[in-house]
Amino acid sequence: MADSIRFIDRAALERTLSWTQAIDALDDALVSGAAPGNTPPRTFVDMSGGQLILMPGEVGPQVGVKVVSVSPGNAARGLPRIQGLHIAFDGPTLWPVAVIDAESLTLRRTASVSALAVRRLSTTDSNSLLVFGTGPQALSHALAINAVRPLNQVIVVGRRVEAAAALVGSLQAEGLPARAGTPEDVANVDLVACCTTATEPVFDSDLLRPEATVVAVGSHEPAVREVDTNLVRRATVVVESRASALGQAGDIILAVADGVPETDAITADLHELVTGQLDLTPGTPRLFKSVGEAWCDVVTATAALRAVP
Repeated sequence: MADSIRFIDRAALERTLSWTQAIDALDDALVSGAAPGNTPPRTFVDMSGGQLILMPGEVGPQVGVKVVSVSPGNAARGLPRIQGLHIAFDGPTLWPVAVIDAESLTLRRTASVSALAVRRLSTTDSNSLLVFGTGPQALSHALAINAVRPLNQVIVVGRRVEAAAALVGSLQAEGLPARAGTPEDVANVDLVACCTTATEPVFDSDLLRPEATVVAVGSHEPAVREVDTNLVRRATVVVESRASALGQAGDIILAVADGVPETDAITADLHELVTGQLDLTPGTPRLFKSVGEAWCDVVTATAALRAVP
């Protein structure tokens, strides 16, 4: 075992671990059957300044635990709302081998899982994206999705005009054609990414194109959602796992409370999707709902350890 513990900061991870590498690592882990592995439920611990979240996971010979802090008051302090560290261990010995910046790891793995779902769910000619939200996840999702479905249009919808304009500028700097828009623009795109802290649906799903693909990642609480019940009722719905979706995904839980049978509210999980156990229904939308599972952190962290010198 190495005597020292490696540290991978944001700059090193973003510089060396490409979107394609992260997406392919997640796909390979699912196809091989190594993932989701041993993924215990996350633990929430309330603190005076917010909340700590502990997310342990084991995939094949790799083990990791992410410790994340969520501090709602940090925005007023000019600090990130979410911060933390991921500790990587050697599986057989549980020897700590690395510490990785959790904010950048979370951005990379969340958007990469969404892009993996988009690659498997969307039509191959999908080339336009509307993203709800103006934060780091919104930017990461546009970049990750562009890695699997090259985009010729990105529309940004945000609550604040200045924030939407800033994201448009960042996307344009990355070479993506981008503009600000409205929720009604979902009628004009093939792909939709919901990356918000909204508590109620952010668009009317009746406006979607027949085979549009939607990813929703902004919430992991039972009482909040970004998509409406009608979308869950009529879409092909894929989740990371049924257990986490039915326990944490308000988009699914609230649709079931509205009368959608559980068997209709969840069509398949990610493993079933990537291993070819799901037949997509022509002419209907597709929805991927993510709450964030620890196995994705472990797989992405392992890919980062291999990529970073």
